[in-house]
Amino acid sequence: MRLRLTPREDSYYDLFADSANNLVTASRLLVEIISDGSDREALAEKMRACEHAGDERTHAIMKRLNESFVTPFDREDIYRLASNLDDVMDYMEAAADLIVLYQIDHLPKEVIRQVEVLERASELTAEAMPRLRSMRNLNEYWIEINRLENQGDQIYRRLLAKLFGGEYDALNVLKMKEVIDQLEMAADAFEHVANTIESIAVKES
Repeated sequence: MRLRLTPREDSYYDLFADSANNLVTASRLLVEIISDGSDREALAEKMRACEHAGDERTHAIMKRLNESFVTPFDREDIYRLASNLDDVMDYMEAAADLIVLYQIDHLPKEVIRQVEVLERASELTAEAMPRLRSMRNLNEYWIEINRLENQGDQIYRRLLAKLFGGEYDALNVLKMKEVIDQLEMAADAFEHVANTIESIAVKES
């Protein structure tokens, strides 16, 4: 049996692509979860399965990193990108879980816009991953992710103003704020993914 000293670089790219595609699935589950009349318990269970699948991919990347002599780009950047992708999944899963645990029947309609930002960011991230191989045509990706993150910030601030505007009782304010905080952190984490990819592309150019 021949010993392979240099691992196939494709494995990293495939694992990153799988992680990003998993985020698309998770963001679409979030869209369903915040819809009125949805079976939130069942959807939250699917979200947990997504989170476990994301963890498995992250662990696979870390395992390969520990076993690799040669990597397609800096080891620190591989670690950071895998961690950033994992963070996005964790925040989205936490938001879904809190909606179910707190039994929040009706969320402010602006939360739909917040989740739409995450869905679009996940799609852009998944589309960008195959381009890591060539490090080409990525500029528009991170520019658009930054724009979406700014849009998410504006939505988040409006949501906070609405929550503290007197329309909701104090207990519901606390519950809903925890949910929108997790969604906001997911948007921030998508930007961290984009910033990491930008950093990798600059180093490799």
